[in-house]
Amino acid sequence: MQIQLEQKIIFPELSYKIVGAAFDVFNELGWGLPEKDYQLALSKELQILQIKHVREVYLPVNYKGSNIGKYFADFLVDNKIILELKVVSRLGYTHARQLLTYLKSAGFKLGILLYFTKDGVKYRRVLNAEVK
Repeated sequence: MQIQLEQKIIFPELSYKIVGAAFDVFNELGWGLPEKDYQLALSKELQILQIKHVREVYLPVNYKGSNIGKYFADFLVDNKIILELKVVSRLGYTHARQLLTYLKSAGFKLGILLYFTKDGVKYRRVLNAEVK
């Protein structure tokens, strides 16, 4: 008996455009700038592509109806995808865990980690399995 699992990529077109914009930013600026510079450049690139986004989005942490904390995500893109930027020499599990925490706190399904490394742009899609 063969079992088929349905694998559906969430927001493929928008994800592709976001990652492409990050590559454009890296190709223009190169390696070694602070994260804030890449964030500003990516915001400009998303504007050029006419992709709705908000920078430095406040995400409250609630517990039984009380606000007990807060996070700030780098971007919320088209009110669908949380986007986090990192300037690192290598990819890290802690970054994916941070993004998953943001997704759970805000109730979003998909996040994308964009890593600006000396070897170019790397990315990871992070899914929040708790959201259907």
